Amino acid sequence: MNTFYSEEELRSLGIKQYGKNVYIGRHAILYNPEKLVIGHDVRIDDYTIISGVVKLGNYIHISHFCGLYGGNAGIEMGDYSALSSKGTVYAASDDYSGESMTNPMVPMEYKPGAVEKKVIIEKHAIIGAGSMVLPGVLIGEGAAIGSMSLCTKNIMPWSIYTGIPARKMRDRSKNILELEKTFSCSRLSDQHIVKE
Repeated sequence: MNTFYSEEELRSLGIKQYGKNVYIGRHAILYNPEKLVIGHDVRIDDYTIISGVVKLGNYIHISHFCGLYGGNAGIEMGDYSALSSKGTVYAASDDYSGESMTNPMVPMEYKPGAVEKKVIIEKHAIIGAGSMVLPGVLIGEGAAIGSMSLCTKNIMPWSIYTGIPARKMRDRSKNILELEKTFSCSRLSDQHIVKE
């Protein structure tokens, strides 16, 4: 048995929109597939949970046991970005101060402190295993988040961050951009080959 859904099964999931070469593990959970947009060449591994508004670009990998909780504000992942195993991204969160009730079974009027802010993970950004991104955070282009880090504030482009809370350790190489150009050219060449 194939661990990923077949094309026919993907059509039956009710996903709002998806491109070519999409692999979704049979044990992934899509709570609101009608709010999920997936680009081309995307892989979502087993035991991942995706809920709320989520938009995935092209050439994205979401590893095992990840969580993307988009709520109504939404999560966007740019092309070539990745979320390593047990990574979690929240665009919505309850208020734990005691001034507001919590959990999804309580109506919103009893949760005045609840937060919903869009999360954007830009192109070539990667989030390491066990890391967490909180509502409203922008992960800049090419940024790398080390394992077990907590992103509470915006992350600068082409930087490596680690820790709780995540702090900049150093710059990240931009060699990826040259590799992307070469890769894109090779993909275009492959598409122009005529098969007889």
